[in-house]
Amino acid sequence: MVEGMTHEQALFRYLLRLGDTAHVLCHRLGEWCGHGPVLEEDIALTNVALDLIGQARLFYQYAAEVEGAGRTEDDLAFLRPERDMNNLLLVEQPNGDYARTMARQFLFDCYNLRLMQAFEKSSDQRIAEIAAKAVKEVTYHRRHSASWVIRMGDGTDESHTRIATAFGELFGFVSEFFEMDDVDRAMADAGVGPDLGGLREGWEADVRAVLDEATLDWPDQGWKVLGGRHEGRHTEHLGYLMAEMSFMQRTYPGMNW
Repeated sequence: MVEGMTHEQALFRYLLRLGDTAHVLCHRLGEWCGHGPVLEEDIALTNVALDLIGQARLFYQYAAEVEGAGRTEDDLAFLRPERDMNNLLLVEQPNGDYARTMARQFLFDCYNLRLMQAFEKSSDQRIAEIAAKAVKEVTYHRRHSASWVIRMGDGTDESHTRIATAFGELFGFVSEFFEMDDVDRAMADAGVGPDLGGLREGWEADVRAVLDEATLDWPDQGWKVLGGRHEGRHTEHLGYLMAEMSFMQRTYPGMNW
């Protein structure tokens, strides 16, 4: 167990990390609503965003129950300061062009699918139930983003250059997927979650298979950025995103839908 923490306190922090990552990525994808390159993609990305907000809600609801402090899922989602957010740094990165959005989505989808499959075996029944539903959704997410990586990589010179550039700009954020701190280790020891480092080999195999089909090289791993999920240290982009994301809740405190 984490020194100075009960199991419930460690679980609460663990659940927030999962909820925050899904919530922030949902918002990023929602920014494409009405702006997709074609109508079908506009609808597809909106559906992916809806799946992610559904996953975020389930993790936030469980976190609120575990905390037992009277906070709701909305409080956890919208009323925490930026430094209290524990999402993966990758998901807060701006959308950019469609190649950058798909590169970001594909890298995360390959990880999220492996993670949710591991959670299906969780000793925590609630997490296992959330994962059983999420696996079906994330399987589609990965198939969708992978198809676009292949389409762009093995397409025109322009599309190939754009998707290759996007991977190069984003790949340094993926190391955070597999970093473990005391909370992660405590959850792994309790059988609640997996050893994140153990997911890397399968993730790399999944990514390499698609990059090979897309005629893309493995991106340079000469740099990496950490600190979002464990320490609340974020890029400058999260503050702007949160200001927009929490506007209604902060302007009209206590509102409900």
